[in-house]
Amino acid sequence: MRLTPVLPSSVSDTESSMMDKAEFDRFADAYDAQHRSNVAVTGEGPEYFAEYKIRLLRKIVDRSQLEVSQICDFGAGIGNSIPFFRRYFPDAALTSSDVSERSLALARQRHPGSGESLLIETDRIPSDSNRFDVVFSACVFHHIAHDEHVGWLRELHRITRPGGLIAVFEHNPLNPLTVRAVNTCPFDENAELIFPRTLTRRLQASGWSSPHIQYSLFFPRALARLRPLEDVLRWLPLGAQYVALARKA
Repeated sequence: MRLTPVLPSSVSDTESSMMDKAEFDRFADAYDAQHRSNVAVTGEGPEYFAEYKIRLLRKIVDRSQLEVSQICDFGAGIGNSIPFFRRYFPDAALTSSDVSERSLALARQRHPGSGESLLIETDRIPSDSNRFDVVFSACVFHHIAHDEHVGWLRELHRITRPGGLIAVFEHNPLNPLTVRAVNTCPFDENAELIFPRTLTRRLQASGWSSPHIQYSLFFPRALARLRPLEDVLRWLPLGAQYVALARKA
C-alpha cells in the first residue's frame, strides 16, 4: 500500500495517485500466490503469519484491559486477516480500508459479510473521528513514502477513540532473513523498511502516547517447538517482525 510511489518529477500529483491505485489493483489478483511463494522458505503459509499477528494483538489487548467493539484494518488488502479477526475478536465490528478498490472487492468475495469496506481515495480515511477502539496495520507502512508516515499516523490517530490503541506491524530491518525476503518479493519492489526507533519517533510526532516496540517471529517451522518462548523474547530486536504500539491519550 504505497500511497505515494517514487515517480519522475514530471508526473503530476493526480497522475501519481491514479498510477498508485492502478499498481495495487494490478497486484491484487496475484498477491496471494506471490506472498505464498515468498514465505515458503519459512515452512509456513500466509495464513500462519496473518493469524500470528491477530493472535498477538488479542494478547496485547487483553494485557491492556482494553474493551474492543470497533477495529479498523488500515491497508487490509485482499482480506487475509479477516478470518482471524473473526476468530479472536468475534464480538468486534471490523472495518477494512485500502487504496485498492480491486483488493477490497476480492476481500468481500473471499469473506462475505466481513464488515464495512472503506476505499481511501485522498489523504483522508473516510471515517468519523474518535470511532475505533483499535487501529491495526500489517506490514503496510514500508510501502508508504516515509515523508508521509506522520500524516497517515495522524489520520489514524484522528479516527481512534481516546484511550484506543494503534498496532503497526512491520518487517524488522535488523533481521537478515527478513531483508532477503523483502528484496526478493515483487510486491515489495518499492518498499523501504522502517527501523523500530524511527517508527516510535513518528508515532510521537503524530500525537500518539507512550509508543513502544515488541519483537516477534523468532523461529521458523523447523524450530516450532521453541515458539512458546517468543512471548518472553519480545524485547529482543532479532525477530523477523516487530509491532509498534501506542495509545491515544
